[in-house]
Amino acid sequence: METLKKYGIDLTNSKLLNTALTHTSYANEHECTSYERLEFLGDAVLEYVTSDYMYKTKLYNEGEMSKKRSLYVCENALYEYAKDIDLKSYIKLGNGIKEANKTVIADVFEAVVAVIYLELGMDKVKEFFERLIVPYIESNVDFLMDYKSTLQELIQTEQKSVEYNLIKEGGPAHKKFFIVEVVIDGMVYGTGKGGSKKEAEQHAAKEAIKKCIRS
Repeated sequence: METLKKYGIDLTNSKLLNTALTHTSYANEHECTSYERLEFLGDAVLEYVTSDYMYKTKLYNEGEMSKKRSLYVCENALYEYAKDIDLKSYIKLGNGIKEANKTVIADVFEAVVAVIYLELGMDKVKEFFERLIVPYIESNVDFLMDYKSTLQELIQTEQKSVEYNLIKEGGPAHKKFFIVEVVIDGMVYGTGKGGSKKEAEQHAAKEAIKKCIRS
């Protein structure tokens, strides 16, 4: 996967990686192995590296560590990490499935983590974790909260202004759409589309968060 190389990951075991990217629908049609066993292992590996990071870098008690860890290994979080490495475009699906849903994409991300662990070892997993996931942790991104609130918290220490501008509205009355851009100190940080203005604002804020934590 070329998209992993920017995180220092170069996987050469194509058979193992192909398994990680294979949904059960495709596996059933082609009589091969799906990602499910790798997903199980990847889930445990992610829990471990997240726990290790929390223990070594944060002065949280047990309950706080458990709560924080759940934020960064939940389905919403895994889905966002998967989007960062464009994982969806690599997943192999059966003929009856048009595209992978959020749950499948999150599961495949865990399977890919398992491949990194099996092929390159735990140190490389930690390196990947630190480059891809830690920026979200350090920015206190809450994948279970609304994105507008999270964005506001991210920039409030710098006293920056945030505006949400409706730039397009269309569609029939029963299926309208809205496109909104979020502007921070005069610069567009994200654009979102939704069936309501509020939904579009949330999508725009999500994109802005990604830009903020990488700037």
